[in-house]
Amino acid sequence: MKLSMDGRNALITGGSLGIGRGIAKRFVEAGANVAIVARRQEVLDEARADIEKSGGGKVVTIAADVSTADGCAAAFAEAEKALGQIDVLVNNAGSSARGAFPEISDEEWQADIDLKLFGAIRLTRLTFPKMKDRKWGRIINILNTGAKAPPAEGAPTAVTRAAGLALTKVLAGEGAPHNVLVNSLHVGRIESDQWAKRHAAEDKGRAIEDFYDEMGGIIPMGRVGTAQEFANVACFLASDAGSYVTGTAINVDGGMSPVV
Repeated sequence: MKLSMDGRNALITGGSLGIGRGIAKRFVEAGANVAIVARRQEVLDEARADIEKSGGGKVVTIAADVSTADGCAAAFAEAEKALGQIDVLVNNAGSSARGAFPEISDEEWQADIDLKLFGAIRLTRLTFPKMKDRKWGRIINILNTGAKAPPAEGAPTAVTRAAGLALTKVLAGEGAPHNVLVNSLHVGRIESDQWAKRHAAEDKGRAIEDFYDEMGGIIPMGRVGTAQEFANVACFLASDAGSYVTGTAINVDGGMSPVV
């Protein structure tokens, strides 16, 4: 099935690396224009050069901190100025902060809530009314499988991701009468910059391919997924092919999650 996003404009947070970059590449391949948001301009510039190889769509970079209200407002304003109306919002910015509950400080809790939950709330609040007015919109919240099955020592990430799951369902109910479709995609073990950093810090001297092979041993499919595979599902939801899918929480994890 050929997925088309011809003429659509997408705003993707955390779009310079890993899953976010993979989604941007897949969207451009399908004919979309994209605005990718991240904090570091030099990484954004490198990402744009890579993404532009995927198709003829316009690729815009926006350096902004979406953990702040001002950063969200600036990112949205720049994306609209560069692309016009925003048809697709992908709330992907995040990190994998986790630890023993008594050791997590108020500052760490607040930083996680600001980035993962309030970033999505603020950007959606900016895009949602205009999507409703046009009777067309797609919002995709990138969460993880811990949102459904929070593990021990999974806070703060599992908690903020669970809140993101509730946000998805609330928005889906409000958007459905206006053809604004809201879904979440749940990451399991996907090759990404976050895993590469962990490998560099903890497994010095071992090839990253061996690191991924070992990680794949706990996954029913026997391997770690790729950003491209994850992006394919996002592209389906963002295209007209996904026109009757809303309020869903889809695991893209090779069968790893203990819950559906």
